[in-house]
Formats: sequence, C-alpha cells, structure tokens
Amino acid sequence: MRNLRAIINRFNKANILVVGDLILDEYIWGDVERISPEAPVPVVWANKRTYVPGGAANVANNIRSLGGRVYLLGVTGKDKNTDTLFSELKKRKISSRSIFIEPNRHTTLKTRIIAGHQQVVRVDWEHTDPLPADLNQRIIKFIQRNIDGFDAIIIEDYGKGVINMHLLQELVRLAHKHKKIITVDPKEEHFQYYRGTTSITPNRKELENAVRNLKIKDTTNRFRLNSDELFTDSDIDLAAQGVLEYLGLESILVTLGERGMKLFEKNGRAKHIPTVAQEVFDVLGAGDTVISTFTLALSCGATFLEAATIANFAAGIVVAKAGTAVTTKKELLERIKSS
Repeated sequence: MRNLRAIINRFNKANILVVGDLILDEYIWGDVERISPEAPVPVVWANKRTYVPGGAANVANNIRSLGGRVYLLGVTGKDKNTDTLFSELKKRKISSRSIFIEPNRHTTLKTRIIAGHQQVVRVDWEHTDPLPADLNQRIIKFIQRNIDGFDAIIIEDYGKGVINMHLLQELVRLAHKHKKIITVDPKEEHFQYYRGTTSITPNRKELENAVRNLKIKDTTNRFRLNSDELFTDSDIDLAAQGVLEYLGLESILVTLGERGMKLFEKNGRAKHIPTVAQEVFDVLGAGDTVISTFTLALSCGATFLEAATIANFAAGIVVAKAGTAVTTKKELLERIKSS
C-alpha cells in the first residue's frame, strides 16, 4: 500500500493527452408529484440545471482532479453547447486550445432528467459521421508536433466519429516510435482499430460482443460465437486472452461491475481484483475514472497490477457519487490508507 501511495503522489508529474469524443452532460434536477394528464408519464417540476464535461472531457476532468497535467483533443460543433462545454472546462482548469471546431457538426449533448434521485429519461443530440479527411489530418499533425511533451495517450472511443482506423494507426505508430504508453477505453465495434496499443479497458459486455464480432477463437475453438448466451467466467478469461493475443496488447483490464475487475498480461499472468466499493449509487462515468487512473499510474512507473489496483480504488469512490463524477488525489489516498 505504501508503494501505491508513492505512485499516486507522483501523479502531478504526469502529462497525459486525451483524444476522443467530447460530450456535454446536462442534468435537469427536480421532483415528481403527479402524472401528466396528457400521457402516462411523470411531470417533473424542474428546479436546477447543471452541466458536466462528459466522454473524453470527463476523462480529462478525472486526470486534472487527480493532479495530473492533461491535454484534451477532440472535435465540437460551432454552437452554444460548445460555449457551455468550454466554460465548464475552464472552471476545471482544462485547456480547450487543442479542441478543433467543425461548423458542419454539432456538439454531442446528453440531457438527463432526474426526479429526486431517479433518472426519468435521457435525451441525446449527437453527430456520429466520420471526420472529414482534412480535419483528421490536422489532428494527426497536431499530435506529431507535440507528442514529445506527453507521457501517455488515452483514446476515449464513444463511437461519435472522432476515433477512426486511420487516426488510430498513426497514433499507435507514433506511440511506438516515441516509446509512449497508449491506452484505450474501447467501443466494441472498433476493437480491430486498437491493434498494438498498450492496454484496453473493456467492460464484460464489450468484451463478449467484441469476441463475437471479431470471430476470435481460443486455442480449443470452444467459443459459441453465434450464441446469445452469456459467457461464463471461464469464457471471459479465454476471451480476454484471445483479444490480448489478437491485438498484440501488453495487457487488458476487464471491468466486472460489482465483481471488481480482472487484469490479464502478455506474460500470461491473470489477477482478479475484488471491488472495494462501499456503496453503489451511480455507475455513470466509472469507466472514465478507470482508464484515467490506470493510465496516470502507468505513466508514473506503476506495474500493470499496481495501476489496476489504484484504478479499482478510484472506481469504488466515484460509484458512490451521483451523476458524472470524479475523485481527487486526497480521496484516493485516504481510501487506500483506510483499506
């Protein structure tokens, strides 16, 4: 535990580039006292509206909250939601200078209406078309010019169009050339993009679907790829090891909800890390916290197991908070100390 605390105390020396889909999370808070006479739906008496950076912006927010230095690269539209997102980033001391504005897109907005402590409905406004080729090239050139200033790159793939095969291939090439860590919070339809990255952090469902989509088989050819049945625990182990080998990863960290997470390494080691969550209020954004903390720790010299253990503690803190939440360096150190 002393070694984990020493790693966390080095977080302020890390420089992380986050590349991915930017989202503005909007929350409308209120109470329900009656059902609408127009339709069998609750009437929410709204009394507050809040905004939080989401998607790749939430990953950057997690890193900043933990004391790391972060650079956020993504694409927004030219609209009022961009202004709101930039304002929220400024409050959190996250620079928007490496965010590209594309007038033909609109900024992804996810609006959640909360009655008491219960989410009633979510409304999404999003643009998922691939980036124009010239914008893709401008992003690549920015990274080429600045990669020496980063210790690690996080790819945050929410499937909104920013992360594409050409961009990923160039990022992986640059990361290998400059000996940089590159980690991915994956989208199950894009697993083939992540070949050669350092590590990916899928949840159980993403891993199951990716194995079926890629038609990966283990050495015993045992997977029933067209089956709708859930994988057993042993199937999950085989799936993770199959993806690890298929994509040429250094490690894969599979998040398992209330069962914690399991780390698989290239050397054949596998380690289950039980959850340390004391209560679970909201799992929204927990994956962002995992990839943020895991990558920060790796950038500060942690082994994969040390980094996964720290990420597990961080996830245990944020799931006890409402909405898109982050943890702090102080909270993390206190939770480890008390364990």
